[in-house]
Amino acid sequence: MKIDNCHALITGASAGIGREFARQLAGRARSLILVARREERLSELRDELTGNHPGLTVHIHKTDLADPSQIDELAKWLEREKIDVDLLINNAGLGDLGPFGTSDPARNERMMLVNMVALTSLTRRLLPQMIAKKRGAILNVSSSAGFLPIPGFAIYAASKAYVTSFSESLRAELRGTGVTVCALCPGPVHTEFQQAAKRPGGRPESGPEFVHVPVEQVVRDALAAIEAGRPLVIPGSAMKLGMFLVRITPMSILRLFLDKSANRNGK
Repeated sequence: MKIDNCHALITGASAGIGREFARQLAGRARSLILVARREERLSELRDELTGNHPGLTVHIHKTDLADPSQIDELAKWLEREKIDVDLLINNAGLGDLGPFGTSDPARNERMMLVNMVALTSLTRRLLPQMIAKKRGAILNVSSSAGFLPIPGFAIYAASKAYVTSFSESLRAELRGTGVTVCALCPGPVHTEFQQAAKRPGGRPESGPEFVHVPVEQVVRDALAAIEAGRPLVIPGSAMKLGMFLVRITPMSILRLFLDKSANRNGK
């Protein structure tokens, strides 16, 4: 799918990767629909984008994606306003860093609702119109964490494994419809995510600096992958190599490293 003149909806658009998607699409899209909980940040971003690109239409919609009723209201608002979406970027996501046994059950539920349920529900609501028009793309922001279980990041890693698997299955189903699906699986990126994922009194963990990829490159690589029709993109050469090795390593061997990692973090 060619991105130029698209109508793109971006969840989690108020910061980080979502905000960067909005900035890079602003010069190419016909309209943007920015969705997040923080309405003030969305308004600031809208003003920035329309100031730099006067011909761009930007809609904002305050939505808590952990609330299914608000997702339903978002879909109905799009219908009322007759806003057709041909590029859906499911970017919103939550994390939690720490042992599952001491996790906050309410936080766990919100994480699963946002990372999996909201992504699935919004895709289901917007997909039929794409199929009917034989044009569309869905970019699901997954994570390299989804390629293996991660002690201390158990629910997040599992939820991203769901996102990657769902994306691959949906892509196969949609072959020949004019609609494509891509999973973006970045490694560490300097955004607010790590700070938000840490628990009170804990420290954010983001891995060694050499595996980090600038948010600008993550978004550029993702948009290029959509236009090239690629099923999956892992930004950064170090992460590409690392995830290739992870994916070919037998689980029996990975368990040895995972057990050592869990024991080390538990001390």
